[in-house]
Amino acid sequence: MWKEIAKFGKKLVDGGYLSSHFGNISVRVGDSITVTRSGSMLDEITEASVVTIDLHKPSSLDLIASSETIVHREIYKRTSALAVIHAHCPFAVVESLLNDGSIEPYDSEGKFFFHEIPIVTGNIGTKELAENVAKSLEQHKGCIVKYHGTFAVGKILEEAYVHTTMMEHSSKIKYYCDLTKNK
Repeated sequence: MWKEIAKFGKKLVDGGYLSSHFGNISVRVGDSITVTRSGSMLDEITEASVVTIDLHKPSSLDLIASSETIVHREIYKRTSALAVIHAHCPFAVVESLLNDGSIEPYDSEGKFFFHEIPIVTGNIGTKELAENVAKSLEQHKGCIVKYHGTFAVGKILEEAYVHTTMMEHSSKIKYYCDLTKNK
């Protein structure tokens, strides 16, 4: 499992979707969640960089798991997702600063995948954020947390990765189109 997480962690960093120490990845198998540890460098994931926790009950392992473990856990409880990626996509963050509620992609792929990308609120690692993100992902494949970054789900990590990259692509296209409209 950790090798698959490592593969997509490296792709996220190499693609500029986050800086090495920021963001997290998880996979659900049954009632277990394997999630990156807090402070892990996503482009250098090893077996020691992940921790397996229980879906339903927090434990002392939560202390070393990602600071967003509460969000991952709530997503898995409320959706059919089996993989979650949280990234700090720069253009998605910019769009969250410029918009409220949601953004509507201009590009055909963004429209196909999302129709709209919700923008949710909540502080890092809080119950409020967990509830807002999970509620949004009950109906959508991804969302943007205002000021913070994206959460994307999938049945496998590759699907969550595609949703992450598509949110960033659509955000980038929207940003540049809106910039030219305002001239």
